[in-house]
Amino acid sequence: MKPAPFQYHAPKTIEEAVATLARVAPDDGRVLAGGQSLVPTMAFRLARPRHLVDINGIAALKRLAVEDGKLCIGAGVRHAAFHRPVAEGPLGQLLSNVVHHIAHHPIRTRGTFCGSIAHADPASEWCAVAAALDAEMVARSTRGTRIVPVAGFFQGIMTTVLAEDELLAEVRLPLLSAGTRVGFNEFNRRAGDFAIAMAVAVFQMKDGKIADARLAIGGAESSPRRIAAAERALNGEAPDAAAFTAAADAAALAVDPLEDNANTAAYRRDIVRAVARRALEQAA
Repeated sequence: MKPAPFQYHAPKTIEEAVATLARVAPDDGRVLAGGQSLVPTMAFRLARPRHLVDINGIAALKRLAVEDGKLCIGAGVRHAAFHRPVAEGPLGQLLSNVVHHIAHHPIRTRGTFCGSIAHADPASEWCAVAAALDAEMVARSTRGTRIVPVAGFFQGIMTTVLAEDELLAEVRLPLLSAGTRVGFNEFNRRAGDFAIAMAVAVFQMKDGKIADARLAIGGAESSPRRIAAAERALNGEAPDAAAFTAAADAAALAVDPLEDNANTAAYRRDIVRAVARRALEQAA
């Protein structure tokens, strides 16, 4: 099939983009960045936006820079930018590891980091990373700029706190200090498929014990989130099989798993247990 008719807008500045979005959002206007989720749904007419605001021509949104101890990722930055480390140390290592799990190479050359965050698919790898690292979302509109902590950003399956006229202009990830341990693991049935569950593990080592542990689970619930019970099971413990098993068990118990025709809640809970343990083992 082909998309339903729509009006195309191609702003050249962020100010022009948010002004256009303010005007067309009430008339079912949508932002077009990578288009890897939006365009296929338009082709099947599952989505019929009356306006598309294409932000690909805005040079300021292609910003990828370290500033004030944070990696700032503009709305025009493609997944493929992370194939090689974009920041020194553990953060760059983590992002370049995770990106290879995202769909297939052609999709990574067009899809965008911020687009994935704004789309808020439960199976998004970048959403899980954002949750693990307590990312900040920079939302722009004609009313100004607001910074939204990740803890209050995701509202459910493909739902965020962004207003219809707001543009997710940038995501900011804190740099990780040297020596931070990072790990990522996900399970899907075929390479490139949506993950059934995934885990992001981040922790420090102090006097041979785990400290400042972060364990985020994605894919299993309606939104990714850190699992406090699992983090408590890790902090103060040696990085060994016993601690990782206890944390993985805690994560499996804490989640409220999604169910579908192929995956029961019990099955997804078991997958959470496996990916959590493997992410921790990789970090160690």
